[in-house]
Amino acid sequence: MTTATTIDVRTIVPRERHPLIFRTFEALGVGESFELVNDHDPKPLYYQFQAELQGKFTWDYLEQGPEVWRVRIGKAGAEGALPGDECCAG
Repeated sequence: MTTATTIDVRTIVPRERHPLIFRTFEALGVGESFELVNDHDPKPLYYQFQAELQGKFTWDYLEQGPEVWRVRIGKAGAEGALPGDECCAG
């Protein structure tokens, strides 16, 4: 998975954070990701992704506080699979 962009939302007005994050996500190609940097655990954002994009994103904590949280958010392909993932069905 390629991470090309880092969004540090600590300096962005709170009401502008989620729209920016979702615009960035929508611009990703399958298998691409961006890194989110925040000053708190972005669990509410995760729940919003789950509600709106279930199975279409990946969420990997890179750092979990106590002062900085970093999360890699990626765009998954069909049913959460990323390009190159082995299919283990059968």
